[in-house]
Parts: sequence; structure tokens; C-alpha cells
Amino acid sequence: MSLLTTQGLVSHYGDFQALYGLDFAISSKETVAIIGSNGAGKSTFLRSIVGLINNASDQIQFKGEAIGDRPADEIVKLGIAMVPEGRRLFPSLSVEENLILGNYSKRAGDWNLKRIYELFPILGERRNNPGTALSGGQQQMVAIGRALMSNPEVLLCDEISLGLAPTTIKDIYAALPEIQSNGTAVLVVEQDINQALSVADRFYCFQEGRTSLTGKPGEVSRDAIKSAYFGL
Repeated sequence: MSLLTTQGLVSHYGDFQALYGLDFAISSKETVAIIGSNGAGKSTFLRSIVGLINNASDQIQFKGEAIGDRPADEIVKLGIAMVPEGRRLFPSLSVEENLILGNYSKRAGDWNLKRIYELFPILGERRNNPGTALSGGQQQMVAIGRALMSNPEVLLCDEISLGLAPTTIKDIYAALPEIQSNGTAVLVVEQDINQALSVADRFYCFQEGRTSLTGKPGEVSRDAIKSAYFGL
């Protein structure tokens, strides 16, 4: 049974329609990638799921419950967390203080500071440093750790490799198996097709707010993916 689904999801910014009837599903322990160029609707899709954009209630369901019109704070308490594009750490707070903020919902689970520091040891070493004084890759680790501190059942990752060195990207994605070890589903939004498909069990390609292709990475040709990505 799917953990999180959307059915005919539409989304607007004022009079501008950004999403056109998207159907989507993700199950426990699954990694699903959403690929697409700038403006395809990827980030809007994530913002809709986490309650930053209001939608019709029944267009988004979590464990069979309609949540499309729930506010963001309720979505976190239900068990859905997002790592936002650009990391968005609080510059006045230390690494540890940024992480602790992720647990404001007090949702029960296995993730705590000790486990975050085991997942990303460099953060333990620099726990008292200002969050924004770290390298870009280390800041991304803080952003992921902060989301995990809410003990999510679904983790949404928005462009987490953007602007990072290949070795750093490899280190961050190497954490996925541990993140998923207790059933967490991971939804990865990426412009980098190769990176997305290398970690995904399934993928969706968005093009101008619509699904242009979906499938399993090893079962769909690169030509088909390229055509769907660029709208050829």
C-alpha cells in the first residue's frame, strides 16, 4: 500500500496554474525521483505536499487520510518533512541549534542528535560552529539532519546536490540506506538526471506541470527520458 499519494493534483500561484492533474505514489522504504528542467513544477509539487501551497483536501493523501488542505505545521506532525532547496539554515544559530529546531513537533521516533552525528560525523565535530560557517556540503548535511529530527515517514529532498562537488554529493547520497533503514520513504527532486536515476527505485519526469514519463530507471531508455525531460 502506498504511503503518500496525489490524485489529479492541481496547483496555482494566483491566476497562474503550475500543476495540471498530477498522479503520484510512494511507499515505505522506497526512493522515488522527480526529474525535470527549471519550471517543470518539481518544487511546486513538494511545496503542495508539505502544506506551503493550499490544495483541495482529497488531492493529497497520507496513509489514506486526505491532507491537501492541511497547514505546514500539521504536515510535519503527521510525518512528512522537507529538505528545502538552498538549505535555509539560521545563520545566528549553531549547527546543533539548527538541528534541534527540527524536533519542534516532538514527534516520536529513532532520530536524535546522537544518531544524526553518527550519520554525519563532521557535524558532531562542528556542533558549536555557526551553521552557515560550514562548507556547502556540510550545510546540506545540517539541513538533512534537521529534517530527520522530526522523525519523518516521508523525507522530501529538493535539489540537495545543487552546487556541490561530486565527492560531496556521493557522501550525502551514501546516507540514504541508513535514512531508510526504519522504513522512511525518500522523494528526491533533481535536475541532474544521472544522479536521480542512480538512487531511485522509480522516477517521474515532469514537463510544464504535467507528468511526461514514469517508470523504473533500468526499464526506460535514455532517449525516452531525454525526450520527456526536454519535451521533444
